[in-house]
Amino acid sequence: MALNPAPPGTGVVFRRTDLGADAEIKAHRDNVVDSRLCTTIGNGNGMSVGTIEHLMAAIAGCGVENVIVELNGAEVPIMDGSARPFVFLIECAGIVEQNAPRRAIQVLKQISVGNESRWASVSPADHFSLHCEIAFDHHAIGTQSFDYDSRHSSFVDELSNARTFCLAADVEKMRAAGLALGGSLDNAVVIGEDGLLNEEGLRYDTEFARHKALDCIGDLSLAGAPLLAHVESYCAGHAMNHQLLGALLDDETAWRWTDMDALGAERLDAAPQVRHAAVAASA
Repeated sequence: MALNPAPPGTGVVFRRTDLGADAEIKAHRDNVVDSRLCTTIGNGNGMSVGTIEHLMAAIAGCGVENVIVELNGAEVPIMDGSARPFVFLIECAGIVEQNAPRRAIQVLKQISVGNESRWASVSPADHFSLHCEIAFDHHAIGTQSFDYDSRHSSFVDELSNARTFCLAADVEKMRAAGLALGGSLDNAVVIGEDGLLNEEGLRYDTEFARHKALDCIGDLSLAGAPLLAHVESYCAGHAMNHQLLGALLDDETAWRWTDMDALGAERLDAAPQVRHAAVAASA
């Protein structure tokens, strides 16, 4: 996989080099074709790219808006199960400011989806923030929550290292679906009946909730622009993240385009305000 610079207005575009030079698809909610175990985008020509959420979170978390992602297969590499390796790639390439206004999606009213057992909502705010809560019956996970605020939080330090997690029984389910074929204790937190199977333990006390927050940021980035909103989720996964994003974008009275420079809004990772940004070189 490689990240390449792109001009303003490109967005995040995936290019399948194994399918030819024209095999491209934009990372946008209109192109989501599956969100059961991960986020997969596809097009009418049969091209698809799966497990994009960690890379998308890294791109959004680093404030990059324009990038061409080249890969030679149908799934983004799982790496260590977190977004940190992708952040490292972006840091190696560098980020360049582009001479174009930076637009954002300003949420105008509350939108909610779900039911009493699992739900998600988005409401108006002048910056991005997120409250994510999970509740699992397994004693190794239990109930956890994590709060992220773009004014004070660091995506790189507080979220990017949080790894994906699953019950040991779910590993076979993902492999049967053709996903995470290289999945192991090296790239996921795996929970057995008696607790964690990973000898090194957790990277954060609330790593499970933090990873759900990371997933949410990656999924919501398929809006195509930063959200100025407060997001809350309870026991939500990829499918509900995309359900929320769809409910928001399909309601034309719920949002509008705005200029982030005019609002003085901050980047997702609380770094200094920039205009359009892209990776400076291939990595």
